[in-house]
Amino acid sequence: MQELRTVNVTRYVTPLREGGSLPAIAEADDGFLYVLKFSGAGQGIKALIAELIGCEIARKLGFKVPEVVFANLDEAFGRTEPDEEIQDLLKASVGLNLALHYLQGAITFDANVTKVDAKLASQIVWLDCLLMNVDRTPRNTNMLVWHKELWLIDHGAALYFHHSWYNWLEQAKKPFIQIKDHVLLPHATELESVDDEFKAILTDELINSIVDLIPDEWLTGEFDTQEEHRAAYKQFLTMRIANSDIFIKEAQHATENII
Repeated sequence: MQELRTVNVTRYVTPLREGGSLPAIAEADDGFLYVLKFSGAGQGIKALIAELIGCEIARKLGFKVPEVVFANLDEAFGRTEPDEEIQDLLKASVGLNLALHYLQGAITFDANVTKVDAKLASQIVWLDCLLMNVDRTPRNTNMLVWHKELWLIDHGAALYFHHSWYNWLEQAKKPFIQIKDHVLLPHATELESVDDEFKAILTDELINSIVDLIPDEWLTGEFDTQEEHRAAYKQFLTMRIANSDIFIKEAQHATENII
């Protein structure tokens, strides 16, 4: 089974105030800078789980995604922080958090500046339909251009069904209506060929290995056991992949409405 590295946060550098949950740039004991996502932030652990699953599925499908690591935050870390809001966030996030390698010098993707071909656009739209990712709109693309390559970031708002787990088996088979707002939808004309390629990659075994990366302590609340909770994520994703024709048809319908 694949594993993620674990680092210890050594220095809080600066908050990223454009993020709703106040992520931060921080330095770790390996000497690298990371975008640190806090377990004590508004959406809490659920956003970290969505980030972890989203990033690792994207990576297995061949997308450029920053390295994801687990990041330990020591109890004493926030004591010298003068900003009360940030200090409270640090106190609420002691223990295991999630961090992504900071792409220094990257620029925000602009569809008017960077052209994306039909194949890549279709691949990204397919991924976001699978993940139910509401955050890839013209207003907030969550894509970066770094060293002339397109990188996908910030999947914390994906898999939004897990904030309540209401009718989650039904949700797995639902179209993703919000795809109509996707920044790359007008160029996503190769969804059917992408579907064949991606379903061949995303085997049940691969999905299981990605979901198995979720730390046990993050699986709390809605289920009687951690095993049931983990199994539900696996079942949701494998069922959604098996029924991908539903979200593909919705995306194609939304594209026709644009044209």
